[in-house]
Amino acid sequence: MFKELLDHPEVEEVLTLRGHDIPLDQRIGFMAYHGGGLEEMTEVIAMQAAERSGTSYYGVHQPKGMERHIPSIEVSPESSTRLTSFIQHVHTVITIHGFGRQGYYSSLLLGGQHRTFAQHVGSHLRTHLPAYKVITDIDEIPKELRGLHPRNPVNLPPGAGVQIELPPRVRGTTPLFWDWEGPELPPHTESLINGLVSAVNAWTTTTLRS
Repeated sequence: MFKELLDHPEVEEVLTLRGHDIPLDQRIGFMAYHGGGLEEMTEVIAMQAAERSGTSYYGVHQPKGMERHIPSIEVSPESSTRLTSFIQHVHTVITIHGFGRQGYYSSLLLGGQHRTFAQHVGSHLRTHLPAYKVITDIDEIPKELRGLHPRNPVNLPPGAGVQIELPPRVRGTTPLFWDWEGPELPPHTESLINGLVSAVNAWTTTTLRS
């Protein structure tokens, strides 16, 4: 299923590895494998956060109008040498997803198996996004959005990671931002990226001191 998606001529698989000169246990990466036309702006957010923090990036970008959803547990390194390289290169990851659900339109959900990292990232996002509810209590996240399955790519690197589900507004994809001309990203999206970069930089500094 995932291999078929990657073989599509209009689907772009992107890999950027950074941090070759630092120890493995200090390397962080961002993922957005539902990017492009599926979960809009997730690849932009992940790529920008990775570039600004000097970390690695893996993404699968579908063209506009294509909305082929591959369940996370089917996104397997066995079907992709680039995903394999990414998983082997990083120690901890942040995976960016998009969702829309009644009752959660201003909520960011932080799942994944690395709960300490989730709390850390959540604290930075709350500072940068005070108008949003950042949920880090795993019991408050709907079960299907918790990202705890061992085959979920967020949990494959040695240090596992955090899966972040983003509502449309913080991604700048609601009518509120339809007339936004840029060239900068919408303010909420820019604040989100700044929060992610702040969290990664602070985590890396903590790792270096420990």
